[in-house]
Amino acid sequence: MASGAKIEAFLEMMAAERGASDNTLSSYRRDLEDADAFLSAAEKGLANASAAGIRKYLSDMTSRGFAATTQARKLSSLRQFFKFLYAEGMRGDDPTGVLDSPKRRRPLPKTLSEAEMQALLDRAAIEAREAPDGTPERMAAQRLSTLLEMLYASGLRVSELVSLPLRVALRDERFFTVRGKGAKERMVPLSAKAREAVALWVKERARHPALAESTWLFPAASETGYLSRQVFARELKGLAARAGISTAKISPHVLRHAFASHLLQNGADLRAVQQLLGHADISTTQIYTHVLEKRLHELVQKHHPLAD
Repeated sequence: MASGAKIEAFLEMMAAERGASDNTLSSYRRDLEDADAFLSAAEKGLANASAAGIRKYLSDMTSRGFAATTQARKLSSLRQFFKFLYAEGMRGDDPTGVLDSPKRRRPLPKTLSEAEMQALLDRAAIEAREAPDGTPERMAAQRLSTLLEMLYASGLRVSELVSLPLRVALRDERFFTVRGKGAKERMVPLSAKAREAVALWVKERARHPALAESTWLFPAASETGYLSRQVFARELKGLAARAGISTAKISPHVLRHAFASHLLQNGADLRAVQQLLGHADISTTQIYTHVLEKRLHELVQKHHPLAD
């Protein structure tokens, strides 16, 4: 039986025994026929393919620009096909059994350059200074400026930031303790500039009776009693637009990525960044290794005597 006939037999089985939908069957057909076309000359078709032949097919998909996720899906289709052939006695082996699935590269986190981050901070500070004294506009502008300074200085998760208690600000210390995921506590830093922004916010919130009595640093008329993540995210996007930064690349979590990336770019240790971010496992922090790789390459090029 030729490969084409075996593919048809496989598809009939998937429809009759597995109840596969038309879309699923079409997807299987495309994947199998694409592989069969590639393997028709060297391997006498897909049904007769060896493990080496299928490896060449996977390599060809890479050269054609297929994403690892697409390659993994196509390989899954081949595995199902050869499993069927083996079960039906049409082949005595499964050539896909020794193949590893293509590794999916973890996408790099969105971040901002140091210049973009500075533009955002500067714009927030200017708006806080220029808003009319004692107005709701001044209150909102100063709150946003303080949130920004604190987030960039500490790398807090947005949920940790908006739910900070007022006592953190009243201590005016370089470090404070935050309770993160899994109720684990960690120490986070607060720069002099961030502490100055906090002091301005504490002074501003004291002018508004509705805020002054709250035990939260960033109180709001919400179910929790503090500013919601959604409100902060919306205000942040508005600020980015006014600062000339694409709103598509901005979010509170992006600022957390900027905190980590900029620390590593300027010489921080990956383990130290892991502790500051509150990651339980170093593997989570390793999404930033591309920053380290670039810095190490520049270090070798600059200082190694045999570098170009």
